[in-house]
Amino acid sequence: MLEGVKHIFMVLSGKGGVGKSTVSTQLALALKVSGFKVGILDVDLCGPSVPYLLNLEGKDVYQSSEGWIPVYTDEDKTLGVMSIGFLLKNRNDSVVWRGPKKTGMIKEFLTDVAWNDIDYLIIDTPPGTSDEHITVMENLKGVKCDGAIIVTTPQAVAVDDVLREVTFCRKTGIPIIGIVENMSGFVCPTCSECTNIFSSGGGVALSELVKVPFLAKLPIDPAIGKLADKGQSILISMPDSQVAQVLRKLVEELTKSKEA
Repeated sequence: MLEGVKHIFMVLSGKGGVGKSTVSTQLALALKVSGFKVGILDVDLCGPSVPYLLNLEGKDVYQSSEGWIPVYTDEDKTLGVMSIGFLLKNRNDSVVWRGPKKTGMIKEFLTDVAWNDIDYLIIDTPPGTSDEHITVMENLKGVKCDGAIIVTTPQAVAVDDVLREVTFCRKTGIPIIGIVENMSGFVCPTCSECTNIFSSGGGVALSELVKVPFLAKLPIDPAIGKLADKGQSILISMPDSQVAQVLRKLVEELTKSKEA
């Protein structure tokens, strides 16, 4: 099922709460705005937030002769989504599964979803270096995976945890595309000034330490929260904002050497 996918990005972090799903969804929307056909595979089985972030809660997936059919955000089917969130009765249901059942579900998502011909597939992963990550990696062995985008926040405690994710990638042979520092400053909704409410530069320091590219600093912008339940791209809603400018440059960086 992945043979028709031209490029695959994994979004990873060794720590929860750094905004992997927000980065994944806004990156997917930015790629869509740039004219690409995109898919998001949400393999965070215990915390599936992608349906919420794309305003797709309550939608149903179904199986056809081709496999699982993704839920699409638009009639043109330029952004498709697969998540266990679509299989739950409501957003408050918890997935209480042991490892083998989680592994089986992820394998099914990786092998039985009919993505058809898309330019980019973004795999949003859970935090840590657990069974889910190993399952994804093993099932991508036969398919070209462009690599991992590693998300951190500026604080030293987050950078220390994310460093373990870099080690995991190198041990398992996952190429690292680069590091994104999320929540890098706070954009004032009144004056648009960006203030470092946390420490700053953690992502840059990590990239220098592990010798991988530093891709972008994404500040905290209240507008992102307002767009979260609408499934809208900040590139369309607020094209001149700092976050939109950073995302635009990030898409250019990720696609300039990967003509789809």
